[in-house]
Amino acid sequence: MVGARSILEVGTLGGYSTIWLARALPADGRLVSLEAEPRHAEVAVANLERAGVADRVDVVVGKALDTLPRLAEEGRGPFDLAFIDADKQSNADYFQWAVRLGRPGGVIVVDNVVRGGSVVDEGSDDAAVVGTRRLFEVVAAEPRVVATAVQTVGSKGHDGFLLAVLDQ
Repeated sequence: MVGARSILEVGTLGGYSTIWLARALPADGRLVSLEAEPRHAEVAVANLERAGVADRVDVVVGKALDTLPRLAEEGRGPFDLAFIDADKQSNADYFQWAVRLGRPGGVIVVDNVVRGGSVVDEGSDDAAVVGTRRLFEVVAAEPRVVATAVQTVGSKGHDGFLLAVLDQ
């Protein structure tokens, strides 16, 4: 979609998405994946090695809201693509960092934004729903992006993702 050579992922977990993203990179491409839980990062690194893509991926352990500012300080970026699939309560903050660290024309994807339809429930006190609703408010107020949400339906029910393009 954008010929990504540099990818930021927030939320590694076991590395499944990380592997697919890394496989899409050119040989000299780089992926930085942020994972809060050391045990998840350990499993992901082993999976990345088995998949033959570990040489393109840097798994950074620590809470993303702590590690994202460090990436900025270190001058890591700009990123062509950001994929956000972590704690939903912080998605709006992750999105703002992805905008800051992204390049003009870059793409930001945020997973699990439909929440089985519960995202339309204004009275919900579910932290993931509240966080997702906040994400949509932040995206709507961000003049540097054009975005939409796409609903998906599959064996796990219905959910969806947000797709945003940074202004050129």
